Formats: sequence, C-alpha cells, structure tokens
Amino acid sequence: MRRDRSVRVPLRRSLLGRLLGVSALVAACSVAATAWLAVQTTSGAILQEQGQNLTADARIYDTLLGYAARHPTWDGVDATVRELAEQSGRRVALTTQSRQPLADSATAAAPPVLPPQASAVVDPLSVDTVLAARSTEVKGTAADRIDPRAVGPFLLPAAERAALRRTADRNAVCLNRAGVASDVVVGPSGRPRVQMVGNDPERALYTKCELSDLDAPTGTERKALDALNGLADACLKRQGREGVRLNRGLYWGKEIGVTEPRQLPGDAREARPVPAVEPPREFTGEDDRAIASCVGTARSEQLSSYVASPALLFIGDEGGATVPGFDLSPANTAKIAGAAALVLALTVGASVLAGARLVRPLHALTGAAQRMRDGQEHATVPVSGDDEIGRLAAAFNDMSAHRARLEEQRKAMVSDVAHELRTPLSNIRGWLEAAQDGLADPDPAFVSSLLEEAVQLQHIIDDLQDLAAADAGVLRLHPEPVRVGELLSQVAAAHQARAETAGVTLTVEGTGAVTTLPADPVRLRQAVGNLVSNAVRHTPAGGRVTLRAYGSFGAGTGDSAGSGAGSESGAGEVVIEVADTGTGIPAGDLRHVFDRFWRAEKSRSRRTGGSGLGLAIVRKLAEAHGGTASATSTEGEGSAFTLRLPAGGPDGMTTAS
Repeated sequence: MRRDRSVRVPLRRSLLGRLLGVSALVAACSVAATAWLAVQTTSGAILQEQGQNLTADARIYDTLLGYAARHPTWDGVDATVRELAEQSGRRVALTTQSRQPLADSATAAAPPVLPPQASAVVDPLSVDTVLAARSTEVKGTAADRIDPRAVGPFLLPAAERAALRRTADRNAVCLNRAGVASDVVVGPSGRPRVQMVGNDPERALYTKCELSDLDAPTGTERKALDALNGLADACLKRQGREGVRLNRGLYWGKEIGVTEPRQLPGDAREARPVPAVEPPREFTGEDDRAIASCVGTARSEQLSSYVASPALLFIGDEGGATVPGFDLSPANTAKIAGAAALVLALTVGASVLAGARLVRPLHALTGAAQRMRDGQEHATVPVSGDDEIGRLAAAFNDMSAHRARLEEQRKAMVSDVAHELRTPLSNIRGWLEAAQDGLADPDPAFVSSLLEEAVQLQHIIDDLQDLAAADAGVLRLHPEPVRVGELLSQVAAAHQARAETAGVTLTVEGTGAVTTLPADPVRLRQAVGNLVSNAVRHTPAGGRVTLRAYGSFGAGTGDSAGSGAGSESGAGEVVIEVADTGTGIPAGDLRHVFDRFWRAEKSRSRRTGGSGLGLAIVRKLAEAHGGTASATSTEGEGSAFTLRLPAGGPDGMTTAS
C-alpha cells in the first residue's frame, strides 16, 4: 500500500529531530567534559601545591635520598636544600621525625609554619618505591627498599678501586678487540664492571678475555661480607635455622665455581675452574623467604651507622601558604548552570536553522522521486548550491533526464521494431493469401519473392539478436590472426556486384603496411561489410567507395562522432577506413549515425535505406574488439567511417571456449 507523501515524518524519526538530539547531546557532553576537566585540573594543581602529588618533585626527593645514603648525618645539607629550592622555585624543608628543623630554604626570620602532613619521608634504608620509580636516577626493583647508593662498609678505598679499574679497562679492551662492544661502568661503591652493549652477553664466553678477574671480592668487600654473614646467621639461628654463605652479589645457595687467570705462552689466557668449597645445599621456598628477611634486616643493621637518620621532607610555596580545597559556591554554581544553558540554547538554535536548511532540499528530492514513481516522465528539483545537497540534486536531475531519454528510446525502438517486422510479414501474408484465393500461381518467381521476404525478416531478427547479445556483454568472439588486406579484399569482392549495379567504383588501397590483426574474422567482416553496404547505398552513380587500412600510434578521433572504449594514448592500433563520395551527413545528424533504427532520410524504407541497425552493430562489434567506431562527414562531399582496433588484441575480449 502506498504511503501518502503529504503526511510528514514524526519529529522523533525525522532527520531534523535526530540532528537536534545529536547536537543537544554533543553540547551537553561538551559542557560536562569541560566542567569535569576544569575540576580535575584545579584539583590536581591543588594536590600538587599541597605536596600530595610529588611527580614533579621526584628529583628533589631523589637528591636528598642520595645525600642521606652517602652521609652518616644531615650536617651540611643546607647548601643542597637551598640549591634545590632555587632550581624548583619551591620551599624545601627537612625535619627530624619529631619535627625538629634540619634545613629550611625559607629566608624569613620567622619561617611560616610547616603543614601538618609531610610530603615524604627521606630514609635510604626504606625507600618510597612509588617516588623512586618516578625518578630516572634510582634503578632497582620495587622489592628492594634500600637505596643502592647506601654502600656503607662496602665502599672501596682508592687502592682497590685503581686495581679493579685497571683490570676492568683491560677486559673492556680485550672484548672490543674481539668484536664485542663493551664499556666500563662504576657502581656506587666504586667497584667497576664491564657492561657489554647489546642483548647477547653470552658472546663474551667465546672470547679469551678473563672476565672472571673482577668476580672475586676485595679485602674490604670480604670483610664487609663476613660482618653481614654474621648478622644474617645470628638472625637465622634465632629462628632455629642453619646459617648461609653470602657471595658478593648477596646471593646464597649453590656455590658457583670461579675461574682464576693463568698466564700462558703467547699471551693466551685460559680459565682454570676452582672446585666448589661446599657441597650444594637445597633450599625450600620457606627457607628462601626466611633467609631474604634476615639478610634485609642484617643489611639495615649494618648500614644504619653509615647513613643519615630518617627525615621528614616538606615541599610547598615560598610563602608557606596553603591552597584551600575546590568548592563551588551557590553563585558560582548558578554561573556555570547559566553558561551551560546558554550553550545548549545556542546549539539547539543553530541546529534548528541548519537542520531546516538541510531537510528542505531532501523533501524536494523525495517529492520528485515519488512523482517519477507515480508516472511523471521527467521530474526535476531546484539546485540551490554547490554543496553536497546541491550536487545530489544535480545528480538526481541528470538521472531523471537520462531516464526520460531511455524511455523515449525504448518507445521509439518498440515502434521501429514493430514497423520493420510488419513490412516483410505483411508481404508474406499477402502473397500467401493471394495463392490461397487462386490469384497467384506458386511458380518459382512466387517462391523466390517469399524467400526474399523471409530472408529480410531473418536478417532483422539476427541484427536484433546481435545487439541484444552485445548489450548483455555475452557476444562471443573467436579471435585469430586476421590478414587485414585479404579481409578487405573479400568484403570488396562480396559487394562488387551491388556496386557495379549502382554505378559505384569500389576499390581497396594501402593495406601493405598492415599485415595481421588479432580479431574474430567473421565479426570483423560483418562490421566492415555493414560500412561498405551503407557507403554504396548512399553514393550516387559515378561515385567512389574506398577501403583502406593503416597503422597508427596515437589515440583519439578528433572532431568526429564515435563511441566505445578508446585505446590508450600512444598504444599501437590498426585503423580500417571506409570512405565514400556520397551525399554526406548533416552536422546535426552526425552524432546519431550509430543510434538504432536511425536513418538520415526518414522517408527511406528497409528496401532503400536499410533497417537502421547496421551502424549500431558496427559500433558494438568494434567495442567488443576493444576498439572504437567513429564517423566524419562533409555534406555534399562524402563521409568516412573509421574502425580503430588495438594491434595487440583487446585486453578483455569475450572469447568462446
């Protein structure tokens, strides 16, 4: 059932309603997002000013943490605090855990009171892993709460440092010579180590470099390890567990053999493994947890006298003022609500104007489409501009005009087909009725006349079938190498008798330059034959029809009537031309010569002017071969019909299997 087009679409389902809803939703989300962003930004700034967010102050924390790890007291930290305050533009203060001042960057005689909550606790034996993770200087796992710069008794004296540095430099030079890029890195305790560049450290195992020279602990480290082992064993014994032996990396478990260097002839180095000191001992998960706890306690106990005591860190404004929390007053709330309402009103108003402007041409398009559905042949809509809607309206008008032309062509074609079929059928029926009534004798002349009418009828049907197959893209071709000169000679010979009867000279010229062409010989002969037949029919007695073929290396037909897919510019092609010295075609009719059932003289019948399908078939056959068909003419002088076919054969030819 058809829907009445006068009934308007409900607002909730219309494009205007949806545009309004989306615009209002976008405006509401924009206002809400802006308000949320403002609150979050302000709150974040306040938290940072109050010292709750130390992301930007991690460097201050790390610098003071390093100072505490390297000094047993906070004496002398004032210069460091003032330097940090000057660099950051903030007030930096340190106090003991009982809030006794240690250092303060405030310059006033009576510094402002510190806030009740400290920004952080600076303790090298219990590092805040969250703050330490924000720093780019402190490296280590989150589980290790002791600052790696707190080395205590493991700090190497100058003599041991120099000896280890010479060994490390020698190993680095050896590795670099072996093709392994290496650098010497010095740790907080002063111990150097060789760090290989790359992700494959096992390459060093295949060199002759004695990397194990740096594995053995020095005297200072051995003494510190013994003291640490004693503290850890005492802790383990209090738990009823057996003591362990820690290596230089503070690991325990199976003792790994150590290789010692030995000088060999020719400066070759060879590692001789030292047997394990103790038999391997197996540890359970519970043992490992207990040992790790005792080792951590022992380290804190051992380092406590080498690092500064824990201190409270305060970071704030230079004046010491605190920023109040963010809170909206009723007046501010009303202002924000009013601004949001104004934004919503402006958005809705703009959406109404834009939506009405957008929907109006769409309504016109809908009405025109419905009029076309109701039978109106040509419905157009006004084109308001060059925007998307305007282009849509222009495209709709083009489609409507094209549809009207197709409908006119369809009606004309039905009429022409009926007319062309009616004539031979009427003749056949008339002769048969005359024979039935005894008015005509069925002699050979009678049979010949009926056969001629039947052949004409069959010709029309064959032409229509060829055009239908070409339109559907199922015209089957049988391509093979065709000698163009021979084909033109065959066509000329087939039409020679008709040309002599009409007093027209039919000749073939200039085919020596063209040898062969990949094409369907039957279809190509049919196309050229239609052109020759048409030329002979429209050339008066004493005139001339010339067939010629030549090669061409440029595309385009100039100012001519043509159709079909042209060949690419610069591609080789074969040109077949049929020229006559006939009456010519008026310039206004030249673009119609390839239309179906079109005749230059409307008074001509099939016997004098053909069926009007021959040139249309020529165009379709040329397109099926990947070429074009075109025509040029000068009224009163003659016409020339040209076929341009690709010399290498068409790319998408529909061939028979």
